[in-house]
Amino acid sequence: MLQPPSHEYYMKLALIEAKKAFEADEVPIGAVIVCNNKIIARTHNFTEKLTDFTAHAEMQAFTSASEYLGNKYLDKCTLYVTLEPCIMCAGASFWTRIGKVVYGASDDRRGYKRITESVLHPSTEVMGGVLEAETRDLIKLFFQKKRK
Repeated sequence: MLQPPSHEYYMKLALIEAKKAFEADEVPIGAVIVCNNKIIARTHNFTEKLTDFTAHAEMQAFTSASEYLGNKYLDKCTLYVTLEPCIMCAGASFWTRIGKVVYGASDDRRGYKRITESVLHPSTEVMGGVLEAETRDLIKLFFQKKRK
């Protein structure tokens, strides 16, 4: 029997999305949503391109996954995102009832855990630190480039 892909596998796909954002001069955050070992959404930040501060990678992924499933609830799905969700995205994840959130790097400035851990749906599982160094390094490189 084949083993399902690992968390690292899906986070690498989220990192590919983050690199697309980097190349588009967006904050390099990528997201992938998986349901029953099938990728149903993959995207990245579009806040600059859409001139929309709510166009975070997670928000784009939630919309895409819900459209794919024809359902607003994502309780059987896992969100892979390269950076710990902000309070807005964590709040949106509550309403989707996402089954699991797996993130790369923690966000000590804007991450939801800085404010409260109770914003996620009570049934949502959380796992952090998957490919943390790679995800953090990409974000660090982006902001170093911006400061020059």
